[in-house]
Amino acid sequence: MLQIVTDSSTLYSIREGEEKGITVCPLHVNIDGKSYRDFEDLTSTKLLKFIQEKKVPSTSQPSIGEKIDTYNRLSEEGEVLDITMAQGLSGTYDNALLAKSQCDHPEKIHILNSKTLCGPHRSLVDRAIKMKEAGASLEEIKTELEKARETDISFLIPFDFQFLLRGGRVRQIEAGLGGLLKLIPVMKRQEDGTVLVKFTVTRTFKKALRSILEEFDKRNVTDAYTFYITHAFNDELAFAAQKMLREKYPEAKIVIYPLSPTFITQGGPGCIAIQTIKI
Repeated sequence: MLQIVTDSSTLYSIREGEEKGITVCPLHVNIDGKSYRDFEDLTSTKLLKFIQEKKVPSTSQPSIGEKIDTYNRLSEEGEVLDITMAQGLSGTYDNALLAKSQCDHPEKIHILNSKTLCGPHRSLVDRAIKMKEAGASLEEIKTELEKARETDISFLIPFDFQFLLRGGRVRQIEAGLGGLLKLIPVMKRQEDGTVLVKFTVTRTFKKALRSILEEFDKRNVTDAYTFYITHAFNDELAFAAQKMLREKYPEAKIVIYPLSPTFITQGGPGCIAIQTIKI
């Protein structure tokens, strides 16, 4: 029987993963030398309190040992498919490859780089679950996910570039955009999923959304796509984004999720991501 593994980039907790029949290995937030597991040891509200106390959080992927133990346990039951967060935006994919090389049955372990994160990553995992339940083979699932991940388009609007800069998600020169007076920078996931790059700079959030919608038009996005709005304590802008998306794509599935502690650490308080994928 195929076993599906992923990480908390999907915004799934360990318990939620168990309910869906998958294994979730949480990403970690490090503060003052202590490591906290996403959703398990640290809430977003508690993280915000740490930040307000001038603590400087950082993130890390699940340990090699944790992944090896997971692979050894699950490979006793069948093939294992690990759908990881994008290589480059996290060390999770590379960590998984290393763990595979050191586990008891590497021939049973299959690592798929989602090339994305958060909402679209969750979509890929959900699709894998449904295909597994429908009796699809491992190769059929991998082929479907590899095709779907190429339709992903992801944007991030940060309000404090220092978080992205510390985490290595943007280049130093692009971090300077964060200091532009009264301007709103929009970052886009690079096509290979490895880094965030400047997409545009606008004067209002509404104009930022319009620029994103224009890019969706160029990429032939339709109501057949699923849209994800994820945010760090920014309900007002999340609902504004949902309204604009609903006006343009009235039949589409549009979902809002709060970000996990890991992604608040990466994107900073107030950040909002707008993503879409056809799956």
